Amino acid sequence: MTVIAPQSSAAVTRGTGRADAPGGPGSARAARLRRRIGDNLQAYAFLAAGLLCFALFSWYPLVKGIILSFQQDNFVTDPIWVGMDNYTAVLDDPLFATAWLNTLEFTGLALLFGFAVPFVLALVINEFRHAKGFFRFAVYLPVMLPPIVSVLLWQYFYDPGNGLFNALLSGVGLPTSDWNQSPKMAMVSLVLVSTWSNMGGATIMYLAGLAGIPGELYEAAELDGATVWQRVRHVTFPQMRFIMLVLLLLQIVATMQVFIEPFQLTGTTNPETITVMVLIYRYAFTINHDFGMAAAMSVLLFIVLGAFSALYLRLTRKAD
Repeated sequence: MTVIAPQSSAAVTRGTGRADAPGGPGSARAARLRRRIGDNLQAYAFLAAGLLCFALFSWYPLVKGIILSFQQDNFVTDPIWVGMDNYTAVLDDPLFATAWLNTLEFTGLALLFGFAVPFVLALVINEFRHAKGFFRFAVYLPVMLPPIVSVLLWQYFYDPGNGLFNALLSGVGLPTSDWNQSPKMAMVSLVLVSTWSNMGGATIMYLAGLAGIPGELYEAAELDGATVWQRVRHVTFPQMRFIMLVLLLLQIVATMQVFIEPFQLTGTTNPETITVMVLIYRYAFTINHDFGMAAAMSVLLFIVLGAFSALYLRLTRKAD
């Protein structure tokens, strides 16, 4: 007679392959699920922190500004709901058209200088075989300075009495200029300051884009007998097109919001250089002390820049 020994419970469990057995497929699946939930919770926590920062510092001020544009508020007395009166007052202001025309003129001149100069600088620096790091640092140095410091430095250069530029002109026997106080030179003077202060960032981006162009393309162009201009036109421009389009949009949006240069160099009363942002400042802090009118002007600027950005992106998408 053969006697069969009873198996242990662990052996029975292994033999039957129960899903809830320790170390079985069900246990591994549960561990993976818990790990996935933990990873997702961590990702959602980081996402929630970012959304909270955007809501607190971007979306809330935007919504608050839109609401404020329909109120008369000096932050001293209780706000009064005035509806569209702020927009009507802004549009009827004689300085409204002047500020927009000056802003557009500044943007056009800034694109003429500030868009072409960084690209040319990037092309020149990219051709250097030595000391590229030094030249990159030298070009980017003005960006690291606080904007008001750059403006104050150029204010000394433009000083009609003891300024550096007039001293240089007098030294070579040329007539001096009033620079930022002259109706003809005031806007150009502001553009020079802005270009010098901000071209470093665009130059570094162009250099990064140039570094990503395969050298084989230039070698093939040289073998075909292409000149320097032909290589730039048929190789560099097509390869850099996306970066140039993005920087063009960012520069237009930034220059339309110019404030520090005209505020510090020419003041808030010069009709030759008053811009939209300077007019917003006048509404809020000098003339009316009405933040509702300032908010209304800000909303109009936001609408113009938003519509332009949407149209620009649509046109460039079709071109792509």
